[in-house]
Amino acid sequence: MTVRNILISQQPPKANSPYSDITAKYGVNFDFVPFFSIEPISSREFRTQRVNILDYTAIVFSARSTIDAFFQLCNELRVKIPETMKYFCTTEAVAMYLQKHIVYRKRKIFFGDGSSASLITQIGTKHKGEKFLIATSDSTNNDITRTFEAEGLDFKSAIFVKSVSKDLKSISPENYDMIVLYNPSDVKSLYENFPGFQQGDIRLVSYGKSVVKAMNDAGLKIEISAPTATAPSVAKAIEIYLENHR
Repeated sequence: MTVRNILISQQPPKANSPYSDITAKYGVNFDFVPFFSIEPISSREFRTQRVNILDYTAIVFSARSTIDAFFQLCNELRVKIPETMKYFCTTEAVAMYLQKHIVYRKRKIFFGDGSSASLITQIGTKHKGEKFLIATSDSTNNDITRTFEAEGLDFKSAIFVKSVSKDLKSISPENYDMIVLYNPSDVKSLYENFPGFQQGDIRLVSYGKSVVKAMNDAGLKIEISAPTATAPSVAKAIEIYLENHR
């Protein structure tokens, strides 16, 4: 079956994306439609988690959205974060974003290379005695918490942002030969919008480990998985597939 129309559950890419080259070479059409949005939880929702922010001496962030939600919540709850609070971020970009809310001081802000292991390296022996609060979303995979648990660190995770399904009624899944899903919330949104969804001949693409379980649990067949050594991106994975299925 020929692939002509491909739906990607993400925002449209910026100019000079590899998808333009794929369209020109293989004659396929890409539509970019986010399946969900990220929103901060309410103070009422946060209270149900029974977390006292000031019980912790270090906060762990892996996304800008959780940073905004964290400080917004602190403002609503009138929680004054002490100057001694330390911040551990998965990447430098996330760490730099803290400047929106606090004065950036290297002695209390640390960042890794995107992996959970790199956070442990930053913590080292010097900060191992901290009490860590890991700021997460309701759809975040638990790689960080598993790593912290394996290291015997004193931590608790708390949800600060949640995924909210978007209204997808303007599209029809059956009009696409291929659909790319990135997040468990994409799967959730797909079935909330189309309760009777049947995969049929639609080829599904998974990107990242977190979405695979959600797709398998929903009984969906994954045609293409990325990233891999030969296909580090969705665009490359699709290009290889199209080249092999001309």
